[in-house]
Amino acid sequence: MGGPVSKSAFVRVCGLAAAVLAAASCTSTGAEPVNPELAPRGTVQTTATPTRQDLTNKVSLTGKVTMNPLFGIVAPVAGQVRYWTVEEPTATPTRPTRIATVWTDGKPTNVDVPAGSTFGGRLVDDRATVTAGMPIASAKHAGYGIVAEIDGEQAYRISDAAQGVVQAQIKNGPGPFPCTLLGTIAALPAGTVPAPPPTQPEPDDTDATGANTPAPPPQQQPREPDTSSEPTGLRLVCTAPADVKMVNGAAATLELVTASAQNALVVPVEAVAGGQGKGKVDVVGADGAKVTTDVELGLTDGKVVEIKSGLTGEETLAVPGPNLPPGEAAGQVEPGAGRK
Repeated sequence: MGGPVSKSAFVRVCGLAAAVLAAASCTSTGAEPVNPELAPRGTVQTTATPTRQDLTNKVSLTGKVTMNPLFGIVAPVAGQVRYWTVEEPTATPTRPTRIATVWTDGKPTNVDVPAGSTFGGRLVDDRATVTAGMPIASAKHAGYGIVAEIDGEQAYRISDAAQGVVQAQIKNGPGPFPCTLLGTIAALPAGTVPAPPPTQPEPDDTDATGANTPAPPPQQQPREPDTSSEPTGLRLVCTAPADVKMVNGAAATLELVTASAQNALVVPVEAVAGGQGKGKVDVVGADGAKVTTDVELGLTDGKVVEIKSGLTGEETLAVPGPNLPPGEAAGQVEPGAGRK
């Protein structure tokens, strides 16, 4: 009984013990271990708070250097347009050229082609009723300009911003430099120039003896430009400073600020759902609960979006923003102003 255990018996005992332990581990009914990396469902993982910053919207346009580009002159006020007789210039005008007057309630408002440009043609009939901002004449800039063609989707964004100077960069050339806008952003119809009035022949005079005396030379009538302007598509035309070297046909990029806001209340675009000026955010309370709140949207640069109303700036927002119900998601979402 108390004698030594044989080697074979020891192996059998150890094998049986291992089998029992393995079976016990496989048939355990204890609770599954909790993964410490998983938070309870509905817990907000990422948040953001509103901040304030200056915000601008910019549009980049592709253009090219063009000789003698055509641009539009608009009616400064609504009323009846009355064109002037414009003489054909013998040199590039160094002063503005008066081309028309718009009459409103008996008061005239003059319309001029800027210095450095020549009258191209009338775009409406004489004495036609026009609205403020309506192109009424075409003009041709003498020299180099940069012309960027615009599609219809950009027209309204850019037309409201065409107030002065844009930044231009010539591809593999000079820049960036300020480029001064000319005229209006609009598609121009073909410009027409009225024919000069016919010259009436002067009858020969006779003296007292009945002999013919030579008639005085006919008075020279002012000459209108002998060519009319061609129609154009929607375009933006600007001119570079005099010290910028220009090469006709060179590619260029124009950057135009379409809107700006100072000290605007902004949040990340990922925290907002919606567009077209209206959106929703999820405000996170102290207890972690989310409350979906309506907000009015403003400018966006693709990274942040302006909150014009709906938030005080003290809130904590969930990121990403809320999911909109299908019925409220109709319409296009502005770039950068909705969930990705």
